[in-house]
Amino acid sequence: MSIARPTRRREDRRFLTGGGRYADDIDLPGQAFATFVRSPHAHGRIRGMELDAARSAPGVLGLYVAADLEAAGIGPIPYLPMPKFPLATQIDAPRPVLAAGRVRHVGEPVVLVVAETLAEAQDAAELVGLDIDALPAVAGTAAAVEPGAPAVWDEAPDNVGLTWRGGDQAASDAAFSRAAHVTRLRLVNNRVVANPIEPRTCIASYEEASESWQLIAASQGVQYMLRVLCEHTLRAPRERMLVFTHDVGGAFGVKEQPYPEDIAILHAARMLGRPVKWRGTRTEHLLSDNHARDSVLDAALALDAEGGFLAVRLEVLNAMGAYYSVHGPFVIIRNTTNGLPLVYRTPAIDVTVKLVLSNTASTGPYRGAGREAAAYVMERLVDQAARETGRDPIALRRQNLIPTEAMPYRSPSGRLYDSGDFARVLDRALELADWEGFAARERASAAAGLIRGRGLCSFLECVGGLLYESADIRFNEADGIDMVVATQSSGQGHETSFAQLVAHRLGVPEEAVRLQQGDSRDVPRGLASIASRSMLMAGSAISLACDTVIEKGRRAAAHLLEVAEADLEFGDGEFRIAGTDRGIALLDLARRLRMEGGLPEGMPASLDSTGDFDTEELNFPNGCHVCEVEIDPMTGTIRVARYTAVDDVGVAINPMIVHGQVQGGVAQGLGQALMEHIVYDPEGQLLSASFMDYAVPRATDVPDLAVGLVEVPARSNPLGVKGAGESGVSGSLAAVMNAVADALARAGAVPEIDMPATPEKVWRALQRKAGAA
Repeated sequence: MSIARPTRRREDRRFLTGGGRYADDIDLPGQAFATFVRSPHAHGRIRGMELDAARSAPGVLGLYVAADLEAAGIGPIPYLPMPKFPLATQIDAPRPVLAAGRVRHVGEPVVLVVAETLAEAQDAAELVGLDIDALPAVAGTAAAVEPGAPAVWDEAPDNVGLTWRGGDQAASDAAFSRAAHVTRLRLVNNRVVANPIEPRTCIASYEEASESWQLIAASQGVQYMLRVLCEHTLRAPRERMLVFTHDVGGAFGVKEQPYPEDIAILHAARMLGRPVKWRGTRTEHLLSDNHARDSVLDAALALDAEGGFLAVRLEVLNAMGAYYSVHGPFVIIRNTTNGLPLVYRTPAIDVTVKLVLSNTASTGPYRGAGREAAAYVMERLVDQAARETGRDPIALRRQNLIPTEAMPYRSPSGRLYDSGDFARVLDRALELADWEGFAARERASAAAGLIRGRGLCSFLECVGGLLYESADIRFNEADGIDMVVATQSSGQGHETSFAQLVAHRLGVPEEAVRLQQGDSRDVPRGLASIASRSMLMAGSAISLACDTVIEKGRRAAAHLLEVAEADLEFGDGEFRIAGTDRGIALLDLARRLRMEGGLPEGMPASLDSTGDFDTEELNFPNGCHVCEVEIDPMTGTIRVARYTAVDDVGVAINPMIVHGQVQGGVAQGLGQALMEHIVYDPEGQLLSASFMDYAVPRATDVPDLAVGLVEVPARSNPLGVKGAGESGVSGSLAAVMNAVADALARAGAVPEIDMPATPEKVWRALQRKAGAA
C-alpha cells in the first residue's frame, strides 16, 4: 500500500456498469417539472408578456417572472471578490435569475413554467408571448469597444467594466526602450465552452415547517454553492439550505457556481409546496451556461542583443459577456498575470486588462482558467522571436530558463516559485519526442505531399484557488474509514487517489477506505474542486488528519497495552511495542475505543480526526509539451501526428490517474486549438447552439500521446504535490499552434494564425506567402 504507484480507478466499475447516480437519475415523490422561456433577442426592452394562455394550459402549476422573485426577496447572482485580491469593477453587472426590464443575450431566461409533466411545461412555454423591443446589440469583443458600439449597460457606455493594470510599468518601459529586438503579436484566445457529458439538472424542494430548502444539483463543491445561494442570492441562513451533489459527469469549471435555473426552481418549490425538477438540454447549455476564454491579446517581448528576455507586455480585451459570472472578472486578471512570464528569467512584466461587456453569455472559469492564456501568449512570443532573430527556439529557451539553484524564485508577478527543474523537464520532453529525428519525419511527410511542422510549449501554472481546506477521518461501525471532504469529484478519480493516500499513511487496506462528499449537512470547512486544488488542498488536509489519527492512536494504544508512548512504533497499520511482537492494529484499536468505557481523562474516545490545511502560497505545476502536425496544402486539413507531454506535478500520488488527467486536458486543448469555437453573428444570434455546429474532438482527432513525469516535490505542502488537472490544456494550446505556425513558415507562408486553426484558415494562410504585397 503506497502512493506513487499506478492503481486502477475503483469508481470506474460502478460507472461502466450503470451504477452511477447523477442528478437526472433522481426523482422525488410528487415532483413537478420546469422549463424556461428564453429571450430570442440579444438585446431588448421587455415591454410586456402574455401569460394567461400558458397559465390556463393543461397541467400548468405556476408561471414565474422577475417581479415574483424580487417580491420574494431573491437577489441576482453576484460576482464575488477573491480574498487578498480586491477588485472593484467600475459598474455592477450581476446576473439576474430572470430577466427584468431588459434582456442582454440570446437564451437569457425570462419566464419559468412549472407543470405536472415536462411535456405539459414545454407545451405551455410555447404559449407565452414575449413583447420585446429589440435594441442594437454587439457580440464581438473587439467590436464592443469600438467608438459608437451599442452599450450593453447604460452605466458603461464604452462597454468596459474595469481597466486593471499590474506589474511594473516603469521597469517595462525602460526595458523596451533599451531592447535590441521587440517581438509583437496580436492573438485571439477564442471563445469556447466546456461540454461535460452530463448537462446540468437540478431538483429543488421546500419544507414549510422548517422554512428550509433542499437542492440536488451537479456541482464542484456544495460549500461553494451554499455560499453563493445563502449569503448573496436567497439571503437566508445556511442552516435553511441543504445542497446535495452525487456523481458528476464532468465539470471543468462550468459547474462551480449556481445558475439562474437553480435559483428559480428553488423559488417555485417554495411557492408550490412540492419538488420541482429542471433538466437542461445541450442547446440550453450552449446558450446560457458560462462560456470561456474570448480575449484579444496584444503581446510584446523585449530581448537584448544576446537574446536575453528583458520584459513582457500584455494588453488584454477580455469578454465578460452581458453579466459577470461569480468569478469571471478574476480569471484573466489574476491567473494570467500570476502565470507570466512562465519558466523564464524576465525582470519585468506589464499587464493591462479591460473587462469587456457584450451581448453574449457570461464567461467564467474553464480548465486552464486564464493560466492557459499566459502560456499561450508567452510561448507564441518565444517561437516568433526565434524566427525573427534567426535563433534556435530550443537554445533561446535554454538560455532564459530559471535555473534550479535559483529556487525559491520570486517572479516579477510577485509569485514565489518554491520548486522546479525546468531544464530537466525540457530535456526529457525533447528526448521523449525524438526532437532530433524530426528532419527524417519531415522528409517523409514531404514525399507524401504534406507539410510537417513542430512546436513546443514550456509552461508553468499558478494553482490552488482559495488556500484553505479541511478533511475528516472517521472510523465507522463496519471497521472501515470514512474520509469526508468538501471537494467534489467529477471524473478525476478522487475515490481512488484519496483512498490510496489514507491507506498509505495509515497502513490499512485501500478497500477499507470510503470517500464521502457532496452533502452540505456533513462536509468540513472547504471550497470546491477548482484550480487543480483537490489533492493539493484536500489531500494535504487528509494527510494532516492522518497525522492526528496516529498521534491519538499512540496515546490510546499505550494505555491499552500498558506501555509508555515512547515504546510504541507505528507501521503497516499497527502500533507495536518496540523489540517485541506485541501490538494492536489500528482498525482493531478504533473498534476497542468504540466499545471501551471508563477511559481515563485525556484519553481519546475515538480516533476520529480533522485535518486543517492553510497555506499562503499558490503551487506551480509545470511542463513541456511537444507537438508535430501534418498539413495537407490542398485542403488545409491538419493532422496531429505526434504529441508528447512531460509534466512536473510534484509527487504523483497515482501516476495512472495523472496520465489520464494530462491526456484529457490535451484533448480539450486540441479541440480549442483546431476546431472549437462559440460563434455569434454581429446581431448576437448564436450560430453554434448544437453539436451540429460546435465541433468537439473525436477519438480520431487525438493521437496516441507519449506522457512522462518529472517529479520535483513542492515544498509548500506536506505531500509535495503541485496539481495536475489543467496542465494538459495549458501546455497544448501553444504547442499545437506553434507547430501549425512552424509548418506555415516552412512552406514560405506568413506564420500568423489564430485559434481555431480550421482547414479554411490554414488554406488561406498558405496562400499568403511571406514577403507578398
